[in-house]
Amino acid sequence: MSNRPPAMFVADSLGLDFLNSIATPVDTPVDWIDDGEGLVDWLAQARLVPTDELDALKARATPGELDKVADQARALREWFRTFVREHAGRPLGAEALQELGPLNGLLERDEAFSRIEPRQDDGSLALRMMRRWRSPDSLLLPVGEALAKFVCEEDFSNVKACEGHSCTMLFVDHTRRRARRWCSMAICGNRAKQAAHRNRLKHRH
Repeated sequence: MSNRPPAMFVADSLGLDFLNSIATPVDTPVDWIDDGEGLVDWLAQARLVPTDELDALKARATPGELDKVADQARALREWFRTFVREHAGRPLGAEALQELGPLNGLLERDEAFSRIEPRQDDGSLALRMMRRWRSPDSLLLPVGEALAKFVCEEDFSNVKACEGHSCTMLFVDHTRRRARRWCSMAICGNRAKQAAHRNRLKHRH
């Protein structure tokens, strides 16, 4: 097992949480998907792939196969980061579509289908979206879906970068006054408060 800390989900959008799967929350950069094992762990923590499917894919994968998918995931992540950085701070227009070719290409590979199943709570019937997890490559499909939802459902005007000193986290500001400044109050918010406090003390003397 690796010594990675638990993944952080602070962006208020899974698509951006994927970008934050490499981050510098406290001085040291952490890449949660630096290998196949890391990718599987991150997908499990993000609840993007059912655990039994992850276990089955892990058992079937040949050595190095999951690492290759993790390479693709990191390439997708950096491509998408460039796209988000370019468009953050203003609404996304239709002209951005031509830049989204790689994402549409990924979505087109999906093998999703619907199935009628009983609901867990009362046994009534519900239509559920399912997916065929044929190969480790299919692990990228729910990530693509999360990115696509983010592109289509979020207002890019509210995409912000954490103001923490060395923090690289991005998030969607859903606060009423759009006044959010930190990835997490507990991490960067507190550190900024402490720094401001030290500053004030220093200037008193």
